[in-house]
Order: sequence, then structure tokens, then C-alpha cells
Amino acid sequence: MNPERDVPLSRFTTLGTGGPARWFARPGTADELVALLAWAKREEEPVAAVGLGSNLLVADEGFPGLALKLDGELASAAVKAGRLAARGGAPLAVCLHRARAAELGGIEFVCAIPGTVGGGVWMNAGAYGSDIATVLLRAQVADADGARWLTPFELGLRYRRSDLRPGQIVAGAEFRLEPRPAAEIKAAVTEMQAARKAAQPTNKRTFGSVFKNPEHELTAGRMLEACGLKGHRIGGAQISPKHANFIENADGAISADALGLIAEARERALEQFGVRLEPEVQLLGPIEVPPFP
Repeated sequence: MNPERDVPLSRFTTLGTGGPARWFARPGTADELVALLAWAKREEEPVAAVGLGSNLLVADEGFPGLALKLDGELASAAVKAGRLAARGGAPLAVCLHRARAAELGGIEFVCAIPGTVGGGVWMNAGAYGSDIATVLLRAQVADADGARWLTPFELGLRYRRSDLRPGQIVAGAEFRLEPRPAAEIKAAVTEMQAARKAAQPTNKRTFGSVFKNPEHELTAGRMLEACGLKGHRIGGAQISPKHANFIENADGAISADALGLIAEARERALEQFGVRLEPEVQLLGPIEVPPFP
């Protein structure tokens, strides 16, 4: 499989910003994925997976490396012997649908996570008091040398992070679920989705939560709301008037606009609450949040 050149990543990000990837490919099998990772290692090209483009802020200059979007077999999911077997590119929404059809519960919380299995494992995504680590049996991690299965302990899963490193891609995962009537699963999901819609800007272009929740009585969103940042705007990006831990593409935003809001929000939270907020969004390319003074 030969990678494409200069593919705009704004086509694949939920915020709709970001420049081109130097190289781009859609591997459909684990063998194709490993071959691409080996090629990137030989060419000394950095590697990143774009998933569904959520939780991702790509530099306006683009990504000087190989961007991967898992496709075909690597985007499938199925229930086998009472377990959910999903590939890294499978949307979490599809996994939830497969589990509900088999009357297996435990991953209802992923209805609030607009990403893929690979991204969910990479950052131990979670919502409503649960996370991937609570249901994950093992994950298949590919790199330039091949693919191997790792346990949650070996992955180092903890709050919104793992020990996975650049050059490693989650190719698949198996989840431990429990029998639950489909009607109960549907009711739980409906309740969670209603709560999400009421609290978050689900009809706007965002990359999801900006900051991890700190060890503080206030969540990141409540903290930034108290700082008076709801609706604050830089260029075409604004902090959501509905939930202050989201940044919206209000009108032709570029990534630099969103980055400016991230930097200002961190400064205001530090000044008013003495809290150093840590970004949850992943940065790709020559882009970084300015250090604290």
C-alpha cells in the first residue's frame, strides 16, 4: 500500500481545522498497518492515527509525517462468544450497537464518546463514571515490528491516558460485557444522550472536551465558566456558550484560534483558582500549548 501525499486533515477532524498530512493511508488489515508502520520507521516519518477526528487539534501547517485512518477489516466490530471483538478503527457507536443487539451491557457510556476503539483505548476514554479500562480485556497494539496483545495493566491505563507511545497504533480490542436486556440498554443510552444534549454543544463543530477535569471541587467546565469565558472568542473559534470546556468552530476557525483560547483559558484558571489545567485534546503537528509562566 502506497501512502498518498499532502492530504488535508481538516477533512477528517470534527473541528474542521488543520493543514495537510505529508503522507496519508487507509490500512484495511493488520498486515497492511504493520507494513506502513515499518515503512514510516525506515523513512523516519512520525506516525499518528486520526480516528474519527475527535479529540484532535491539527496544526495549521499540517502534520509532517504519516497519518493513518484505519479502514475495512480494521474498522469492524462483532460479538463473539459473549465478548465484543472490535478493531481499532471501529466507531464506539457501532460497538454499542453490536453489544445492544446481542443484549450485552457495560459500554453504554460510550454513547457520549464520538471516537473509535483505538482512540478510546489510547486515552482510556470515559464518561458518566465509567471508562474503557473498566470493560477492556486486552488490546492489540501494532508497531513497526508487528502486533501483540496487551492487558490493561500492560497498557498503563489510568485517567484519560495510557503508556502507549508515538509509533504504536491500537489495531483491535476485546471487551468483557454482561448480559442485559436490550430495552434496558436502550433506556440507559437514551438517558445519557439526553443529559449530554442538554449540557454540551452537540450540534456544533468541536473536538470534544478541551481539558481533563482537575482534582478540584469544580470541573474544568465549571471553573472556566466561573472565569467568565463562556462565549469568549478568538478569530473564528469561541468557547461554547453552552459548556465552557468545549471550543466551537463558530465561523471559519483555524487551529491557531482554538490554541489561543486554550492558552487563555489555562492562564485564567491558574490566576483565579491556582489550578493548572491539563489539555485532554491531542495536538498533532508543529503545535503546542505555551508553557505556564
